[in-house]
Amino acid sequence: MKNTALTEKHIALGAKMVPFAGYNMPVQYEGVKAEHDCVRNAVGVFDVSHMGEFKLKGAKALDLIQSVTSNDASKMVNGQAQYSCLPNNEGGIVDDLLVYKVNDQEYYLVVNASNIEKDWNWISKHNTFGVEMTNQSEATSLLAVQGPKAAAALQSLTDVNLADMKYYTFTVGTFAGVPNVVISATGYTGAGGFELYFDNEHANHIWDAIFKAGAAYGIKPIGLAARDTLRLEMGFCLYGNDINDTTSPIEAGLGWITKFTKEFTNSANLKAQKEAGVKRKLVAFELVDKGIPRHDYEIVDAGGKKIGIVTSGTMSPSMNIAIGLGYVPTEFSAPGSEIFIAVRDKALKAKVVTLPFYKK
Repeated sequence: MKNTALTEKHIALGAKMVPFAGYNMPVQYEGVKAEHDCVRNAVGVFDVSHMGEFKLKGAKALDLIQSVTSNDASKMVNGQAQYSCLPNNEGGIVDDLLVYKVNDQEYYLVVNASNIEKDWNWISKHNTFGVEMTNQSEATSLLAVQGPKAAAALQSLTDVNLADMKYYTFTVGTFAGVPNVVISATGYTGAGGFELYFDNEHANHIWDAIFKAGAAYGIKPIGLAARDTLRLEMGFCLYGNDINDTTSPIEAGLGWITKFTKEFTNSANLKAQKEAGVKRKLVAFELVDKGIPRHDYEIVDAGGKKIGIVTSGTMSPSMNIAIGLGYVPTEFSAPGSEIFIAVRDKALKAKVVTLPFYKK
């Protein structure tokens, strides 16, 4: 089991530690609801240093990215980040990721922790462009400082005007006295905030500086459990649950990051699928009956026939209602459609809704 540079901090803070993607990670500190509410209403800090970071350099770096990702990276300007995915040859998804454009010859890819080796091998296999690739995952720490008070809590630590940074942009600057920190206005909570990338050696110093600067704003450490409830309230897909090697981006509602203005892996088949229409779709639902949907629970119709599967589910801490995502046949996908979730020996009524679940 691997540790992040901050594992000892989490243990000292009394975090409940669990194995996640090969790492020893904090799942919660004082409790999911308290941590979730802290991020929604104030500011919280996630150690997500288990994520993977690849640097791509060279005259044809964009060509490689365009060939393996579904979104159109040619539209990016320097200092911009883009959400995208790596399609496979069978119609599914190798991984979802962030693409950062440093300049015309340098890009930064951020991938899911569980897929670091898989993604590296996949992109390397397609690197017929002579692009210099560096896997910086083991040497890089990543903190996500999320919540409506994140900019105010962090501002004293940098000369970068955080409040003026637009969503999905980034800059490289000095943070807490440490040079060359990537400060990114991104995150997977829907609460606003920043993600900070830096070398492992600075992790403890930066963590301490953030908590000192943020004390007046009610800053708290946040575990992976609240990260999951926060992203689910927004309807953000989680790789391994809502998307995987067998789910197409069109089925998953990721058509908006699937651009047919260029050719990429399996693009012809995905374009044909989009034009013909898909047989199943990832939908959002709220439970009408009392209960909690969980990953892998069956979705059934009014007659009890299995029509799909729950991919993510929880009791929403912000709204106190049971919510979930799951794949169903297209005829059940319209908002307002009635579906049922099989919980033990009961079929609990649910209705299909539009995303996000949590509306500010």
